[in-house]
Amino acid sequence: MMGSPEVAVIGAGPYGLSVAANLRARNLDFRIFGSPMESWRKKMPKGMALKSDGYATNLCDPDSAFTLKHFCAQERIPYANEGIPIALDTFIAYGQAFQKRLVPELEDRLVVGLDRSPSGFLVRLEGGEIVTPRKVVLAIGIGHFGYVPPILAELPAEFVTHSSEHHELDGFKGREVTVIGGGASAIDLAALLHEAGARVQAVARQPAILFQDRTLLSGRPLRERIRDPNTGIGPGWRSFLYTEAPLGFHVLPEPVRLRIVRNHIRPAAGWFMKDRVVGHIPLLAGHAIERAGVSSGRVRLGLALADGTRMELATDHVIAATGYKVDLRRLTFFSEALGSQLRSVEHTPILSAAFESSVPGLYFVGTASANSFGPMMRFVYGANYTARRIASHLARSATRRVIAGHAPVRAR
Repeated sequence: MMGSPEVAVIGAGPYGLSVAANLRARNLDFRIFGSPMESWRKKMPKGMALKSDGYATNLCDPDSAFTLKHFCAQERIPYANEGIPIALDTFIAYGQAFQKRLVPELEDRLVVGLDRSPSGFLVRLEGGEIVTPRKVVLAIGIGHFGYVPPILAELPAEFVTHSSEHHELDGFKGREVTVIGGGASAIDLAALLHEAGARVQAVARQPAILFQDRTLLSGRPLRERIRDPNTGIGPGWRSFLYTEAPLGFHVLPEPVRLRIVRNHIRPAAGWFMKDRVVGHIPLLAGHAIERAGVSSGRVRLGLALADGTRMELATDHVIAATGYKVDLRRLTFFSEALGSQLRSVEHTPILSAAFESSVPGLYFVGTASANSFGPMMRFVYGANYTARRIASHLARSATRRVIAGHAPVRAR
């Protein structure tokens, strides 16, 4: 039975671990594959802090018994629901502790192939083992989807990289580095590069670099809290609706959903980064890249300002902190036949109200589900809703198979 579980979960980040913990609590037969918290350990710059508040940064266990708050108390790490930035190392350690306590079955193995079979799916693991689950939950996170603007992507790789390629920054000491982007990723990276000894500047297309408001939302007057209710993705009634009613978001017309996901949350750095960058690092806001090339061993960027002014900037290296764009075509472990059967919009999967794709039994969670369930799915905060809903759905499906006399019983 180990080779043919009811469910295979692919991915061991916050969403994959949360789904697996809820499947386990329901005694569902599953296997989970992936390296725990891999994207956070390898694709985020060392020394950064999360922009989300503590209360919005929990993985989902069925009883809500092992939150980030509980972990920090256990490890004697300073914590507050809001107002104390969560260090990357703290969040990684929390995720790893969550895995050991609530998902001990995790197999740190790489999935190299996924295809359909007559009874479900074929999951090929590195080393040759083939697992044949009836259903697959893809919790692949953002690691596959780093986005570099086309004007930069054409340059040689030794001169232009994506921010996800730089966990360690010491190699940039003494070099001139230009970070492209104006959101949290870009500003965090620019500050850390500066502190690592690089000569750094940030270039952003948007007219201003924005920072979160430092005001503690819980301390606001009642009138302000009613006018702008707080949520795990930021204040405001729209955010409240998107976090409290993801099924309502799901039934909105597709063009409306796509527009909301693109535009609802403006790029902004954490409030705690302002003192580390303002006055220390050149922040070139309102500068659009018109051309890019390499000459005499340096990258040369042609920039245009809104008033029509143009300038050229030369630098040793460019890092595109330009975020992530889900694109199913980049999932190289998918078989060609499976990929062709997936219905998509803007290269993201079209999902049912239970996170199921157009391929029966294949589910997508996390960032890949944002266009179906809203901007909350781009944050750790969305793991709670996702894990509970999909585990409930899969449990009902397994129960129907038990009644029909076909479902396997999970070995203990």
